[in-house]
Amino acid sequence: MFVQVIDQYRRLVSYLGRYDDSEDPANVQAMQMVLRIEKNDPPGRHRLLVAAARSVALLCLDPRVADDGEWAAPMDAWCDARIRKIARRARGAQWLAAQDVAGVTAEVDGAMARAYVPGRVGEVDKRIAKLQIGGTDIDGDLPGDEPAPTAPGGLTLWVNPDLAMTVGKTAAQVGHAAMLGVRLMTEAEAADWYAAGCPLDVRRPGPDHWAQLTAAVAAGRVVGVQDAGFTEIEPGSLTVVAERR
Repeated sequence: MFVQVIDQYRRLVSYLGRYDDSEDPANVQAMQMVLRIEKNDPPGRHRLLVAAARSVALLCLDPRVADDGEWAAPMDAWCDARIRKIARRARGAQWLAAQDVAGVTAEVDGAMARAYVPGRVGEVDKRIAKLQIGGTDIDGDLPGDEPAPTAPGGLTLWVNPDLAMTVGKTAAQVGHAAMLGVRLMTEAEAADWYAAGCPLDVRRPGPDHWAQLTAAVAAGRVVGVQDAGFTEIEPGSLTVVAERR
């Protein structure tokens, strides 16, 4: 079913995220993300990161964030500030309760993640705020340079092979890359991508391929995420590159 993404597309291709954070930490704008990581049966890293990136893309193109939608104002406020995402983990009853908070869930072969409507850090719903930010690391690695099964028209998100990031940190970075990747599409292509469920893949390139990708970022053929360096890595680090398939 075709869904218009005129307003959503405009926001994603034009936002700057340029304003400094408020001096009051409670007023900082952020998108919360929750990763479902069950204690006895955790998902694979690859599937979970794909689900995380897709949840952000699906939220950012959702009809409810269009200019006349119920989520438009908080999305505008977030995109006018620094683009911050905070990933948390949940299991069991916590995960079920988290489904009742406004947002969008994506599932990839049983791995599940949910992105929430952004807002002030000081006003995060208690069902989300009580979830742990740490403890998101899980076993496994990402596929490498071999051909990806992503359908044509989707995105491949390449994670910097030289950075050591937790799953939670990586989830936030691939979520941002999925947003930026819309800039590689026309409005019609973005609408088709959304209608298809925002297909994408997350991979870790080899050193030579990463060098090619960084050169492609500089040439404007792909888009890259440069982290502000608030957690885990140095400011200005290129964390993920989004490439159109």
